[in-house]
Amino acid sequence: MACTTILVGKKASYDGSTMIARNDDSGSGHFTPKKFVVVQKEEQPRSYKSEISHVEIELPDDPMRYTAVPNAVKGEGIWAASGVNEAHVAMTATETITSNPRVLGADPLVVYQPAEDGKEEIPGGIGEEDIVSIVLPYIHSAREGVRRLGSLLEKYGTYEMNGIAFQDQDEIWWLETIGGHHWIAKKVPDDVYVVMPNQLGIDAFDLEDALNGQQAHMCSADLREFIESNHLDLSLDGKLNPRDTFGSHDDADHVYNTPRAWFMLRYLNPHTRVWDGPNAEYTPRSDDLPWCMVPERKVTVEDVKYMLSSHYQGTPYDPYAAYGDKSMRGAYRSIGINRNDFLAVIQMRPDKERDCHTIEWLAFASNAFNVLVPFYADVDETPEYLSNTTGEVSTGNFYWASRLIAAMADASYQKSVFHVERYEEHVMSKGHELINRYDALLEKETDAAKRMQLKTEANEKIADMLKEAAGDTLDKVLFELSSQMKNSYSRSDA
Repeated sequence: MACTTILVGKKASYDGSTMIARNDDSGSGHFTPKKFVVVQKEEQPRSYKSEISHVEIELPDDPMRYTAVPNAVKGEGIWAASGVNEAHVAMTATETITSNPRVLGADPLVVYQPAEDGKEEIPGGIGEEDIVSIVLPYIHSAREGVRRLGSLLEKYGTYEMNGIAFQDQDEIWWLETIGGHHWIAKKVPDDVYVVMPNQLGIDAFDLEDALNGQQAHMCSADLREFIESNHLDLSLDGKLNPRDTFGSHDDADHVYNTPRAWFMLRYLNPHTRVWDGPNAEYTPRSDDLPWCMVPERKVTVEDVKYMLSSHYQGTPYDPYAAYGDKSMRGAYRSIGINRNDFLAVIQMRPDKERDCHTIEWLAFASNAFNVLVPFYADVDETPEYLSNTTGEVSTGNFYWASRLIAAMADASYQKSVFHVERYEEHVMSKGHELINRYDALLEKETDAAKRMQLKTEANEKIADMLKEAAGDTLDKVLFELSSQMKNSYSRSDA
């Protein structure tokens, strides 16, 4: 799926949190309803079978409870997407990334082959449908997540190229798949942020560290031989650049991928480089945009939401712009598009008790018109307003309310955009307020059962606030769009 990812190291964030965030986008031509749930350990299968690739995997017998954002409609598998487990380890999977024919020819993707013409079925590898479900319930650190997924990739292979983020309170690791069975992973430095727009992104890699000490790099055990035997390293100075070695530099990247990275880097480092004009050091079409940068100031949750909602505001490429060269509007693929299904920002705060330090911020539908809402992640259940999504359109859940608001606000943009701006500020402000209030109550409570009750209560109050705000905003954008109907007439009959 087309997605966009941002990772923020603990020294780059405003409060010392590690943060991982990703838009989950549907493929062109459809939307995927999502819900926010808790998967209890007794619900986790011991024998797993993928619906897409038909691969069968025996799972460990000691899963942990975890949150997930699975598909609300059955038929294509779980697609758990993003979550946090009982050990307070998080992951988001996956960012679909790119490769090149040299890699895919050397290690072909493991694609499902149905039974036909008298031949038996051949299962495929693992993919986005499966990865969170078969990894997250079993890991106790971000590093352990890399190792578990790496071993599964080596054993079963994959049918697609993917990037996966793992997070605990101290570290963030980013793993990228290479062909059918190979992979690399890099620890995100504490003082940087990372941007990932559907491309293989890592631009520097210490292969010696990955194959030996593994201080900040890991990889499949035979990666050196794989690179050498297939002549994949394109460097002239011997410094491995995975983006050149394993990635792509297609013309399509310059429209679909690199502009998104350009916007995010430009937003957090406006003065570090020249981003615009005839003397720009980097442009939306640059193949050498940095994978990570030290920001000019500390990064907030609001910054992450703004970037992952981007439609190139303040540039000639904004499809909603009322200024500039009309021919450039919508020239590049926006980050906040109609096909956003959800955004999750997982924030692990260093100054809170272990059972309440992780906040899972969620938004559904198009990010240009939705709101990001905080919830305690270490809970036994999630609010019904976020967990009851079905395939039926309804204002009774956050997913469909968000999609209705987005469609109407887009169609009446000039009249409705200020309603959306007020909606977002109100919900995020009240979300912070309620989390702060319950953080204070949790500081005074030592009983584990009562602490769980407080977190559950907080999440319900946040959901109630959200439902009221969404209903109010839906009413306003419906009025604005209705007022623009082609059969409108100004004379009143009253």
